Amino acid sequence: MPHELLKELGITGHARLSGPGPGGAIESINPSTNEPIASVGLDDAASYEKAVEKAQAEFKRWRATPAPRRGEIVRLIGEALREHREPLGALVSLEMGKIRTEGVGEVQEAIDIADFSVGLSRQLYGLTIASERPKHRMFEQWHPLGPIGVITAFNFPVAVWAWNAMVAAVCGDTVLWKPSLVTPLTSVATHHIVRTVAEREGHPNLFQLVIGKDDVVGETMIADRRLPLISATGSCRMGRHVAQAVAKRLGRCLLELGGNNAVIVIEDADMELAVRGVLFGAVGTAGQRCTSTRRLIAHSSVADDMASRLVRAYGNITIGDPLEKGTLMGPLISKDAVEQMMQALKKAKEQGGEILTGGEKLDRAGNFVTPAIVRIPKGKDLPISKEETFAPILYVFEYENLEDAIAMQNDVDQGLSSAIFTGSVRASELFLSPEGSDCGIANVNLGTSGAEIGGAFGGEKDTGGGRESGSDSWKAYMRRQTNTVNYGADLPLAQGVEFG
Repeated sequence: MPHELLKELGITGHARLSGPGPGGAIESINPSTNEPIASVGLDDAASYEKAVEKAQAEFKRWRATPAPRRGEIVRLIGEALREHREPLGALVSLEMGKIRTEGVGEVQEAIDIADFSVGLSRQLYGLTIASERPKHRMFEQWHPLGPIGVITAFNFPVAVWAWNAMVAAVCGDTVLWKPSLVTPLTSVATHHIVRTVAEREGHPNLFQLVIGKDDVVGETMIADRRLPLISATGSCRMGRHVAQAVAKRLGRCLLELGGNNAVIVIEDADMELAVRGVLFGAVGTAGQRCTSTRRLIAHSSVADDMASRLVRAYGNITIGDPLEKGTLMGPLISKDAVEQMMQALKKAKEQGGEILTGGEKLDRAGNFVTPAIVRIPKGKDLPISKEETFAPILYVFEYENLEDAIAMQNDVDQGLSSAIFTGSVRASELFLSPEGSDCGIANVNLGTSGAEIGGAFGGEKDTGGGRESGSDSWKAYMRRQTNTVNYGADLPLAQGVEFG
């Protein structure tokens, strides 16, 4: 199976798979079996330097390419990803562990952002500004920023890179990608697909891939003044370190970090809809999304009903090989992730939580667990619930009034995604008001997980404050320039200042 996938994706003879790289090699591990899939060569400081030099040289050509032409090349990249959607999605499932429909859906997300970026290539608009001085024209325009660095996490090894790379490319930037060492094969396959198109279109160095250890490549990358922007996805701890290193050189950061996302269920909610929304949010990707639902805050009149419905639904979750039809939850990414889940559940019990279902290691090869629901006694605080455990643990709280529920939701360090299920216009509008959710994403009658590419993605507080993908997030990849043209014979100064 692995060999067939790699052959279909055209990377069986790839240089990175043919032996150790200058920085050695790393094994790609299948989390369903904990057996190696393939060995991937690593970069060292010297090969990193070559990649940056190529990105710099290409940038000088790429920025001079008209934006619609840049968009045409991105369109062709989107078509190439379409052609490889199924095998690339299967490779995501094999290497990361998410079920096949999610793996394919992730590649579809990369295709969608390519389509979005094609349209964007003709909409990099600036403003016309009224000047207070006669015979002066004032306007604003946007220019390419430069080679940008993109650091991605294991849980979305294709989509998050594409969010950055496709938008950055139409903005006129070149892209240097450092993927997670947990999913190196997927990055090799993705990069091979897009580089083949870029090379055919005369821009072979538009995208650079550097796979290396943090102390060799990562630290060099975030300190590199030649990369004006670092876009990093990962833990809050990692984000703080990246932010400090980039700020030290006065560079720019785009951070998409952890989430501790809650769903509020009002007494008038459609319970069936709410259960479905919470179920996918909590169990999808085995709880390894930054938007995974980690807390359920239900009104006291419906909390017991919601909990019992979810316990029944959890009993129907098919856990197993993510590539098998009918599987709804695959493995956690590693043995360490399993152990972290067990430790979190141990703390939850010590702090007064009751495990209603799940939370067990499955006695089989791979990193399989049963998703857990932890009920919190009314009025009880649970410190562990304020930490993000990257695993399928759902903490169930209850509340009496909506203001308290919103306060509970906001009472964590992270601020990524949030949701409310209600039939009340007043409740939903309060939730979406300045007094409501403090998250970057706030949904009504749908869960916390599953964002569309048209909206800017990201969050507040310890989530980092960055925005990727849709809306006007393209501005992060460009530099703003204000221009004033004097077409008169005089030289009036602004604010009525006279000099001379």
